Amino acid sequence: MIKATYKQYNLEFKQASGTSRGVLKTKETWFLMLEKEGKQGIGECGLFRGLSVDDRPDYEEKIQWACCHIHLGLETLLQELLEFPSIQFGLEQAFLSLESNDTFVLFPSAFTQKQAPIAINGLIWMGDKVFMQQQIKDKLQQGFSTIKMKIGAIDFETELQLLKSIRNEFSAKEIELRVDANGAFSPINAMDKLQRLSELELHSIEQPIKQGQWQEMAILCEKTPLPIALDEELIGVFKKEEKQKCISTIQPQYIILKPSLVGGYKGSNEWIEIANNYNVGNWITSALESNIGLNAIAQWTYTLNNPLPQGLGTGSLFTNNIESPLQVIQGKLEYALNKQWGKL
Repeated sequence: MIKATYKQYNLEFKQASGTSRGVLKTKETWFLMLEKEGKQGIGECGLFRGLSVDDRPDYEEKIQWACCHIHLGLETLLQELLEFPSIQFGLEQAFLSLESNDTFVLFPSAFTQKQAPIAINGLIWMGDKVFMQQQIKDKLQQGFSTIKMKIGAIDFETELQLLKSIRNEFSAKEIELRVDANGAFSPINAMDKLQRLSELELHSIEQPIKQGQWQEMAILCEKTPLPIALDEELIGVFKKEEKQKCISTIQPQYIILKPSLVGGYKGSNEWIEIANNYNVGNWITSALESNIGLNAIAQWTYTLNNPLPQGLGTGSLFTNNIESPLQVIQGKLEYALNKQWGKL
């Protein structure tokens, strides 16, 4: 008999972090704990207020429901909680964790056993020019060869100058640049901005216009001088037929998968399978989870053998993260074999 409990945990940012949805100082998350015959399992339900489709008043009620009905088994619970992707992902993690020989090793691989690294991008948060310049400098000093910059918070010309300053110093072969517009452009001016950004030899741009404008996005993807990656566009699309319709209509160059926002491993694998049928590339991104969720995403990501740098943020953003073996060395995420997990 499995016993299930949960608890809320508020992550505190070391430094307020700017996004297109405002400045974040704390990040709410939830831990789901399973127990059976002395063994324990843990998963993180990484709710992202203002972005998650399951940011609803009945969220905690649904986690409670899942704990009370844990006897139904994972597959049934995933079906019942289709509209709560972050709870689905927490359950997937918790069940895998319970079945594992090690609570925190969900996908044994060279990543967990031999400290094999995953290449990741260094993330530049929104802010004023001086703040963003300092972050760029820090990431380059830390050995990142791929930098992702969030744009859309300050004026476009200033953002363009920041990107140009990197390009003046480093060629596209030396530093790969990605930008994330978080839907900041309008369909009217998006193509002009894409053209100007493309002159800087960027790798790609995430979500240039707001999600839900499939026809406008399809036109952009068809004519763009710069590869487009769908991000928010995937949130809230639950059924396989709808996912198929989204990809076949828009036909982007890439999709970006945040397991906490698109239904965990199962939801992400569905997107990957459909995208592959249309020769659409992908990479995986975390969504401000604690080290519990980040660990679960990173281990699964390693098994995908995707050569692109992944968007796996580190636990270094928070003052009260759970101590873990995850560490970033020279722009790569590693699972340090000489480090232990801390207590919740």
